[in-house]
Amino acid sequence: MTPGFCKFAFVMLAIGWYLIRYKYARRSNRTPVLRSARGPRETALLAISLTGLGVIPLFYVATGIPHFSAYAPWPVQGWLGLVFAAVSLLMFQLTHRALGRNWSVSLDVREDHRLVTDGVYRRVRHPMYSAFWLWAVAQALLLPNWVAGFSGIIGFGILFFGRVAREERLMLETFGEPYREYMSRTYRVIPMIF
Repeated sequence: MTPGFCKFAFVMLAIGWYLIRYKYARRSNRTPVLRSARGPRETALLAISLTGLGVIPLFYVATGIPHFSAYAPWPVQGWLGLVFAAVSLLMFQLTHRALGRNWSVSLDVREDHRLVTDGVYRRVRHPMYSAFWLWAVAQALLLPNWVAGFSGIIGFGILFFGRVAREERLMLETFGEPYREYMSRTYRVIPMIF
């Protein structure tokens, strides 16, 4: 697989992500927010993640910069990246479909918010984060550049570790014992691991 095709695959991943997110954002934005944990910290975490998963890699795809951190990829790397990208988009679509109007880009509780525990949420509490971890791995595999390739893991990692505990507190405050029970029988991101 050529580096050009890998860059094309990454751009398609970004476009796929945008199309999925746009469709569900339009729907969920019509549902009023009852409670929110938005603020400067949340805004900064989202900006860091967007920079690592979008700005830096797309700048690299368009310009080849930074040149100093490019490396020769190993032959199967692009194919693995393509698999991770496809699984990431599938997981992303499934999580949005399961959440429906409950979805929010930030830490929000919407009117008539319900606790989703079926489908892709049956074993994992945060499959949306799973999808983004898969994206970050796909990015590292598709873009043979130490900075652009791995900026997604760093950027999303900062968001994840800076946010997931706050999100779970918000869910506990909103749903109480049903969420506590749900936590006891599920994993955060990867079944049987984390």
